[in-house]
Amino acid sequence: MEWKVLGDMEEKKPQEVKLEIQLDEEMAQGAYVNLAVVNHNDSEFVVDLIFVQPQAPRAKVRSRVILSPQHAKRFVAALQENINRYEQNFGEIAPAQQPAGDAGHYH
Repeated sequence: MEWKVLGDMEEKKPQEVKLEIQLDEEMAQGAYVNLAVVNHNDSEFVVDLIFVQPQAPRAKVRSRVILSPQHAKRFVAALQENINRYEQNFGEIAPAQQPAGDAGHYH
């Protein structure tokens, strides 16, 4: 997989930089999650991606992602852009309803 990233030259002119991103077979399989817990402090956002089985008293964190505030904002923008494209192709995504009493940083 090859991604193109724009970098800055000393003269502030955009320069195309090729970045090779490696994805091993295990990571390529992905992990299904149906809950995200988001926390932050002044220097980072921590997103725990969790799989909750119906009627199970426990859940397992499948992945933890730690982002700088700037990258978190870029991530949200990229996700929103992809959601917009998805909805243009397949129709509006109905918002999930949270069970009563669910509050806080769980999504």
